[in-house]
Amino acid sequence: MDQKIINLYDAYTHSQINRKDFMKKLAILAGSTALAATILPMLENNYVAAAGFTSDDIEVENITYPGVDGEMKAVLAKPKGKKKLGCVLVIHENRGLNPHIIDVTKRVAAEGFLALGVDALSPFGGTPADEDKGRELIGKLDAEKNLQNYLKGLEYLRHSKDGNGKVGCMGFCWGGGMANKLAVNDPKLQAAVAYYGAQPNAADVAKIKASVMLHYGGLDERINAGIPAYEQALKDNKIDYKLYIYDGVNHAFNNNTSPTRYNEAAAKLAWQRTMELFKQKLG
Repeated sequence: MDQKIINLYDAYTHSQINRKDFMKKLAILAGSTALAATILPMLENNYVAAAGFTSDDIEVENITYPGVDGEMKAVLAKPKGKKKLGCVLVIHENRGLNPHIIDVTKRVAAEGFLALGVDALSPFGGTPADEDKGRELIGKLDAEKNLQNYLKGLEYLRHSKDGNGKVGCMGFCWGGGMANKLAVNDPKLQAAVAYYGAQPNAADVAKIKASVMLHYGGLDERINAGIPAYEQALKDNKIDYKLYIYDGVNHAFNNNTSPTRYNEAAAKLAWQRTMELFKQKLG
């Protein structure tokens, strides 16, 4: 698909343009309104078409934990019959705790970890089925309270009877930015993995105590613009980090429900690297 169309969709999904303007511009790039309507399903996430992750070796339950202004909803997954597990907080994209991120949480558990997928939209009752509504609600979150809700999620994992007290986090897109924020704001964090996430302020990087892993799509100009300053700050402050740029792939390359942006090879390699870090730091 034309990269201009993918870039346009990226701008739309990150609220740089509204849906009406997006459809107008898509029609221009596609050549007609009819063709735009045909292309749209190929751009949007398709949770039905993407096979959901299943495993008989894990246990999955819906839980809540105390947040700033009420209960936070989350999915908790773990290997059956195992204790003293390394713990991983999974942070969703800007649409909420959708089926894809629930799958990611299950996959982390299948790798041998206690995994917690938190629903940041819990203050609004939870993630809605309508993705546009989810993006709208993400924009209405109180940034400081949202950060505290995730920090409380890390504490929930640290005190879990099935955990070993060692905690990492991984996030995607909006969640990648949050993973970076957690690294800055939680000195007890062992590891933080950000997939195509916004970078923290360079002045805050000195606060990071965790090992950091950063995954970026080579075609993701919007997010990649922040790489040089972040990497320089990581070097200057002697932070343990690894940074990978996957050539020729887009933002959201890990999301297998996004057919035009998912890249299987890059997703598998990034996942392998991420799990190796977690096994090293959280075991």
